[in-house]
Amino acid sequence: MKDMTIYYNPQCSKSRGTLALLREHGVEPRVIDYIETPPTAGELREVVAKLGIAPEQLVRKGEATFKKKYAGKKLTDEQWIAAMVADPILIERPIVIAGDAATIGRPPERVKSLLR
Repeated sequence: MKDMTIYYNPQCSKSRGTLALLREHGVEPRVIDYIETPPTAGELREVVAKLGIAPEQLVRKGEATFKKKYAGKKLTDEQWIAAMVADPILIERPIVIAGDAATIGRPPERVKSLLR
């Protein structure tokens, strides 16, 4: 089985469901509570590269922090990375990484593609 990492928020039902699904498949991932231990800018660059998306696509636009500080703003990729480092609650969750591949566990079943 591949080594996996999950960027996880214990307050999020999708994060909890994704972690449970991984464990049901015999995977004990490295769990990073990204609210307590936010990723660095470099780590976020790697995550978006593995996801194959732009940094802005990783931003949770329904969050109060987004609405208060970022709504309507046009930011560069590096500015979005900096925003997520400063306010990690903005990061979409959960993110599961297996080697050079990654996916967002919304819905949790999406991570099954990484189990193959």
